[in-house]
Amino acid sequence: MLQLIKKFKDLYKYRVLIQTLVNRELKARYRGTVLGFLWSFVNPMLLLIVYTLVFGFIIQPKVEDFSSSPWLYALFLFCGVLPWQVWFAASSLESANVLMTQGNLIKKMLFPTEILPIVVVTSNFIHFLLGVPVLLISVPLLGKAYTPYLLFLPLVMLVQYVFTLGFCFLVSALTVHFRDIKDILANVLTFWFFASPIIYPVTFENVQKHALLRLFMDLNPMTHIMWNYQNCVFYGEMIRWKRLGVTFLLSLVLLFIGYYVFDKLRDSFPEEV
Repeated sequence: MLQLIKKFKDLYKYRVLIQTLVNRELKARYRGTVLGFLWSFVNPMLLLIVYTLVFGFIIQPKVEDFSSSPWLYALFLFCGVLPWQVWFAASSLESANVLMTQGNLIKKMLFPTEILPIVVVTSNFIHFLLGVPVLLISVPLLGKAYTPYLLFLPLVMLVQYVFTLGFCFLVSALTVHFRDIKDILANVLTFWFFASPIIYPVTFENVQKHALLRLFMDLNPMTHIMWNYQNCVFYGEMIRWKRLGVTFLLSLVLLFIGYYVFDKLRDSFPEEV
């Protein structure tokens, strides 16, 4: 365990290489496009418009929190969809392929393979950050007010970063040996999306009246991450400290397990990719 912690600390000396690869990834994503980095703002706006039209005006959910206005529901949706789709889901799917697509780097003797999942998570985190201004601008436009609890957003982001990184370490390492994970993962993420309080609130009646569903929601780490995004932005309430704290501890455990598995399998990566 101490050796693993030492390897974690050694990642700091690769900070310049990580920064270089993140910059390369960000530039490559929109290379050749007309709008370039403006897509980082346009994509979240288009996402907001689509979900507003479909869920706000067409489906029109009968939920007390936003029954008065479809615009309120659009803002609620955006609080969860943005960190989920732009950051978590994108990082998870990319991490499943990153070791295969970067096989030429992995086969180099001195290349630190463990930085590749970090690059994936960090680059998608930056894309998420570029979408946050769109979310914040939408708050007063869609009928809510700013509150001091917005200042707690970085804490929620920290918990999500640790959880996402641990998950991506695990997925990237296992996918090298079990290629079917790439196909399974997309379906798992779809189920996980609907099993998290993103398109409905935690207090949704159909969830609360079933003890098994409540237990499942409580055991889902993304429940507490999404809920706290909604508390900071939509509800304007204090974050759930205890739930977020427990989620952070679980995220650290997942990070340790993910990195441990990655470290154990790293010697087999050059042969498999």
